[in-house]
Amino acid sequence: MKESLFQEFPDVPAEQWKDQIKQDLKGASYDEKLVFRSLDGIEVQPFYTLTDVKDHMQLPPPLPWRICEKINVTSAGEGNTQAAKALQKGAESLWLHISSEDVEPHVLFEGFNLENLQVHLSFSFFSPDYVERLKSYFKNKNAEVYLQLDILGNLAATGKWFFDQKRDFSTLISVTKTASPFASKVSVNSDLYQNAGASIPQQLAFSLAHVNEYLNLVCQKGEKQDKFQPQFILATGSNYFFEIAKIRALRLLYASLAKEYGLPETCFILAQPSQRDKTLYDYNVNLLRSTTQCMSAVLGGADAVSNQPYDLLFHKDSSFGRRIARNQLLVMKHEAYFDKVANPADGAYYIEHLTHEFAGKAFEIFKQIEEEGGYLELLLKGELQKRIKESAQKEQQLFDEGKLVLIGTNKFENSQDLMTQELEFDPFAKTSSEDTLIEPLFPVRLSEKLEQERLKKEQGILTES
Repeated sequence: MKESLFQEFPDVPAEQWKDQIKQDLKGASYDEKLVFRSLDGIEVQPFYTLTDVKDHMQLPPPLPWRICEKINVTSAGEGNTQAAKALQKGAESLWLHISSEDVEPHVLFEGFNLENLQVHLSFSFFSPDYVERLKSYFKNKNAEVYLQLDILGNLAATGKWFFDQKRDFSTLISVTKTASPFASKVSVNSDLYQNAGASIPQQLAFSLAHVNEYLNLVCQKGEKQDKFQPQFILATGSNYFFEIAKIRALRLLYASLAKEYGLPETCFILAQPSQRDKTLYDYNVNLLRSTTQCMSAVLGGADAVSNQPYDLLFHKDSSFGRRIARNQLLVMKHEAYFDKVANPADGAYYIEHLTHEFAGKAFEIFKQIEEEGGYLELLLKGELQKRIKESAQKEQQLFDEGKLVLIGTNKFENSQDLMTQELEFDPFAKTSSEDTLIEPLFPVRLSEKLEQERLKKEQGILTES
């Protein structure tokens, strides 16, 4: 057996590396020059060694990630056509947002080979009758179907319940406790927090507190729920390594929480790029940003990745944008071979250190939330919204001062770039009805204010901030 070449070299202690770096700095401060302090409360060192990893994580290898395409379904026939084309062109799973109970499942899925097809279903409504129709349709079809029922996510996003608090909760309990062919019924829309400007520890803590509300519902009186598995819908941001660690930290945190309830310690993670850093101007840079964000999702161990069209901000539905978004993922999988290694971040000291840092900070926030009454209590009081807004404002200030540089052109603005594309809707609109109970969590983009001013000058588009 050949000896490892590493045996020929002596181990170099971390302190010796640090002393050498200080010598090379020639008197400059090590902490000021080389230690990066993020808004997430993390101090990033210039190098990491095995001593920086508290415990080596043994995350189970995820199943091969799937290319997922999201389609807004307003009619069953059109949805069927778009879904069939997406699958033909390389999509491996479908994320269908159903806008009306008039969408008939047998029409929507007509002609599909449902054997082992992965389908994610979200809704603009909450109807147990429609769930029963889906249950009846998918029975004995061996499809992998995830229902994205998230009454708390709907409350956070719209400011109101589907019906009222009591009816929403009782309906959800009845749906989750009936036998069904679904792989999962409950989802946690964690993307709400990222898109609104929450820090990574906040995103993780709020997601954990969010799912804990559901666990308290479905695990009452010691009832066995051995098949309960939630789905987390994440948005990955622009900090490449941080986002890899975020997904890994979420798996660790959920496993710890599920263990306390005697549940399986696994969850399904569906990831998509953030909306927070996307731009109207020089909009082709959105391709670069979404590419790195999808890469973070894959390397972090997401089960499915759904990319977004680069022109999502101003086009209602662009077949070209959807095609490019799909092709970005196809290149990652079939040309860059991002599906050939399970848990590729294993053993990376920096990522493992970040993972433990995020998990630890998030758990402290989670405990504080529970001590203050829980997720729903803080949401109804507006306290959760307040904390996210404070985090978003800190990040916005760095962006405005030119200290936060995104991939692309935000620091060196191209004043010659004009918005020549037709805006199919107001990209700054924040719709809210008068009957909202709480302040909704809207996606807030870093470049919004700047873009508003430019559009007013160029096209006379008047929007309120």
